Amino acid sequence: MVTPFTEDDRVDYEAFEALAEKLVDEGNDALVVSGTTGETSTLEDHEKEGLVRAAKSAVGDRAKIIAGTSTNHTSHDLEMARRAERAGADGQLVVTPYYNKPSQDGVLAHYTAVADAVDLPLMIYDIPGRTGIPIATDTLLQLAEHPKIMALKDAKNDITATTEVLTKTELEVYSGDDQNVLAWMAMGAAGVVSVTSHVAAPHFRRMIDAVLDYDLKEARIVHGELGPVIRALMTRVQGAVSSKLVLDWLSFPIRTDVRLPLVQANAAEQELILADLREAGWDL
Repeated sequence: MVTPFTEDDRVDYEAFEALAEKLVDEGNDALVVSGTTGETSTLEDHEKEGLVRAAKSAVGDRAKIIAGTSTNHTSHDLEMARRAERAGADGQLVVTPYYNKPSQDGVLAHYTAVADAVDLPLMIYDIPGRTGIPIATDTLLQLAEHPKIMALKDAKNDITATTEVLTKTELEVYSGDDQNVLAWMAMGAAGVVSVTSHVAAPHFRRMIDAVLDYDLKEARIVHGELGPVIRALMTRVQGAVSSKLVLDWLSFPIRTDVRLPLVQANAAEQELILADLREAGWDL
C-alpha cells in the first residue's frame, strides 16, 4: 500500500484506512503496510506502527496485514518486528539489509535473527535491484527450514532459481514483479505482492482465480489487458508516485504528495502514463 500524506507532510491515516477498505473490497487477500511502495525508508518508526494499527482498524479480519519491518541493520529490524507484532500485524515482509551487501552467511544470520525475534510468519523479499545482492538459492533452501519463514516475495527474475525453490521447499512464493504473475503462478507460485493492484485489483483477482481454476485462456486474456497498465504504473516513475497519481485521476481522495527524495511525476512522465492507460482502454 502507498502511504498517503497530508498537505503538511503528516501521514493521512483517514485516507489510508479508506484505501485499505477499497483494496480489500476489490479482491486483495492481504495488505502490505510500509513496504517499498509505502515509502518505508522515509517513514518514522511510530508512523509504521500506526499504519499497521490503522489497517487492522479498517479491514479487521477481512484481510491479513503484513508489516514491512525492514531497515538496513539487524538490530533495528528486530525492534520493528516487535513493534509490528504489538500493533497487531499478521506477518512481516523482510528485505535483505540494503547497502551493506552482506555475505550469504550474513543474509542467513539476519533472516534467522528477525524470524526468531517475534511470533509472526515471515515473508522473505529477494530484490537484488534494491538491496545490491541476490539471495542465493542454497540460502533460501536453508531459510525455508525455519518454522516461521513461510513465504518468498520473488523479484529476482531468475526462473531457474525460482523453480528450484518451488520444487524443493514448502515456501509460498509470490511474484514481486507485476508482469511475472502468470508465468510464476504457472510454475506453482501462490500469487503476487502487487503495486498495480492499487488501480487494477479486479483484473489481478480475475487472472489469479483463472489460474487456480486451470483456465489458461482466461488468464492469458487478463494478462494481456494488464500489460499497458503495468507499464504505466511500473516503468515510467517509481511505484509510489504513479500509484498516487493514478488513484487521484480515478477520483480516489488521496493527495499525490510523496516524501523526498521522491518527487511527483513531471508533465512528460504524466503524458507517458496517460498514453499507457489509454492504450489499455481507460477513459482518462
